[in-house]
Amino acid sequence: MKTDRTSSNKPLVVIHTDGACEGNPGPGGWAAILRFGARERALRGGASDTTNNRMEMRAAIEALQALEQPCVVHLHTDSEYLRLGITAWLPRWQQNGWRTAGRKRVKNRDLWQALLAAQEPHDVHWHWVKGHAGDPGNVRADRLAQAALDEIGRRASPDHEPLDEQLGLPLDPGSGTGT
Repeated sequence: MKTDRTSSNKPLVVIHTDGACEGNPGPGGWAAILRFGARERALRGGASDTTNNRMEMRAAIEALQALEQPCVVHLHTDSEYLRLGITAWLPRWQQNGWRTAGRKRVKNRDLWQALLAAQEPHDVHWHWVKGHAGDPGNVRADRLAQAALDEIGRRASPDHEPLDEQLGLPLDPGSGTGT
């Protein structure tokens, strides 16, 4: 028997996300499809100047923030950057003061921190799906993200990574510019 709740009695939500960008950087769009039992909700947004990675991350953040109570979440993404970042790389980055193994500043730190906060109340299981390979949830999220790019992204505000000083961080000693 299929149930909409887990053994922990938390609601079970399945999410498919995708991001799109025309040029990289360029105008972008993101989409998320949230399913709880027979109910479904689609979210989308965009930015006039952004990167594909930022749109992939925005989709996941917005989807998790839309949940009104702690849930068990199965989040499906075609972005290895997103899935590996949150499941494998992030603890090391934090331990290294938000630096990569090569001692470079972690890109998109603002969104990684937002994603950490958004997933905190939930039990999130991250799943990678091959993009453009016929997965129905991914195909639909891709179409919605492309439509968001066209309908929203071209007119929206830019979504740039803040400079270190905007985050209250010291300038990057390697570049002298903070970028």
